[in-house]
Amino acid sequence: MSYQEEFEEIFRSKVTREGSAAFLEWLSKTDFFTAPASTKFHCACPSGLVQHSISVYRTMVERYFDPETDSEESFAICGLLHDVCKAQFYKEGTRNVKNEQSGAWEKKPYYMIEDSFPYGHGEKSVFLIERFLRLKTSEAIAIRWHMGGFDDAARGGSFAISQAYDRYPLAVKLHLADLESTYLREKGTSVVRAQR
Repeated sequence: MSYQEEFEEIFRSKVTREGSAAFLEWLSKTDFFTAPASTKFHCACPSGLVQHSISVYRTMVERYFDPETDSEESFAICGLLHDVCKAQFYKEGTRNVKNEQSGAWEKKPYYMIEDSFPYGHGEKSVFLIERFLRLKTSEAIAIRWHMGGFDDAARGGSFAISQAYDRYPLAVKLHLADLESTYLREKGTSVVRAQR
């Protein structure tokens, strides 16, 4: 099963609210299923974005899902869609890299950012999702703050993230699942790092 097929299977079975079919149709018209998840760090490879999204969802469910308090639909929405802001975000290019063995310069492919809609990160994902699906407050907060201390607002001194994590456990669970997926489960998934 491809990453796209796995994503669509999870999404269709867990997300049933109004607008979900239209959202999935829109997503299939973007590069979400073929794009990388980063320029050189985790899942910097074809289909890395969908691979990362599934990894975060699976990590959330395995590590943090409590059937007494949590919603399967909320976990699917947050895990699968937290980085939808990265669709139509990366562009492939080439750069010259010196071959250490021969001393010759060679063209190597790499990913660069070309953000046609510079609206932020988590907030951009919330905006794009809400064009189709009505998010619960906890879902919107979780997606907005999933970057934790890496978020530009948090690095700039905003205390809103602390309030979000204090009030919405879903936000903490998404952030932790994203961290674990990125730094532990997805180690070695970057084609760019493997070329060094």
